[in-house]
Amino acid sequence: QAQLVESGGGLVQPGGSLRLSCTASGDRNMFNIFTMAWYRQAPGKQRELVAAILTNGSTRYADSATGRFTISRDNAKKMVYLQMNSLKPEDTAVYYCRRTGFQSDLWGQGIQVTVSS
Repeated sequence: QAQLVESGGGLVQPGGSLRLSCTASGDRNMFNIFTMAWYRQAPGKQRELVAAILTNGSTRYADSATGRFTISRDNAKKMVYLQMNSLKPEDTAVYYCRRTGFQSDLWGQGIQVTVSS
């Protein structure tokens, strides 16, 4: 059974950095055929797209992430990353990894990121 597992979250001070990782497993399909994305959901708010990376490597970012976050992927390792710099308290949320494509839509369980002094 295919699944996505996020790691790398935690508590960081404002201005700090974190790198989230998402590992895909349990799927015989080649990882590079899927679009991968990071979403987040803060308490009391709707889940929102943070960044996406397409099969050709092109990227998309939410305005709030542009210039501070970088999404990347390693197809051989079946992993996607989110490098987050200059973190702000408003970045505090549960971050989710998502895989889409070929009529599939798979989410990870989410990981907490807390930005606080």
